[in-house]
Amino acid sequence: MRHSRSSMPDYGVDAPRTGVMILFAVIASLVLAGFLYMYGNGLAKTAARIIFSFSITGIIVLILIWLYTRKEKFRHRNRMLNMLTWKGDEQVLDIGTGHGLLMIGAAKRLSTGHSVGVDIWSKKDLSNNSPRAAITNAKLEEVINKVTVMDANAQDLPLANSSFDYVLSNLCLHNIPDKEGRAKACSEIVRVLKPGGTALISDFRHTKEYETEFKKLGLETSRTYSLLAAPMFLYIVKAVKKEMF
Repeated sequence: MRHSRSSMPDYGVDAPRTGVMILFAVIASLVLAGFLYMYGNGLAKTAARIIFSFSITGIIVLILIWLYTRKEKFRHRNRMLNMLTWKGDEQVLDIGTGHGLLMIGAAKRLSTGHSVGVDIWSKKDLSNNSPRAAITNAKLEEVINKVTVMDANAQDLPLANSSFDYVLSNLCLHNIPDKEGRAKACSEIVRVLKPGGTALISDFRHTKEYETEFKKLGLETSRTYSLLAAPMFLYIVKAVKKEMF
């Protein structure tokens, strides 16, 4: 039985403005290259070939964006969640939840536990980003009773100390523009993490920085590469808070 589009969850497109800009650049480049090749002299034809080669690169990037949006982000989510041991009673926090990809993925693995998603809902970072989108997806995925969606900044979480078994985040912390702000976010993650708890932070920038910051705060850390068909290289930082912290 086929589902209608309205009954399917929508987890959005990451950095939608970037994709649109690349698309327009590719179209403009192809038009320019075609014009130069058809009506230009020898030098213009050479320029057309160079412009066309850059257009091919843009097309490849657009294909990778499509693949990540439609397939790879789900494979990446599952890889992250599979790095954790699940009993079903965990308290989980997803920072930068967006449409709820990690929050809902975690909720599906819970029985008596609960999954919380926080975000500042920037539409620049994710298409149609809003609490409503995350709540709608949670309803469609039948986990609405296991999730809570909140407005919150990663640098100042309105959450109690040592309240989460797992803290998750994907493609969020790099949006904090300064190193001090990212360090504060890492500190907040450690603060809300229970002793013995684990944080998994995935990003394409600053992951060594996150790893170093978690080490400074006394956590046991590691960093691994996630092999994906995606327009960026994603790494996962795993940080475990010691039992006696």
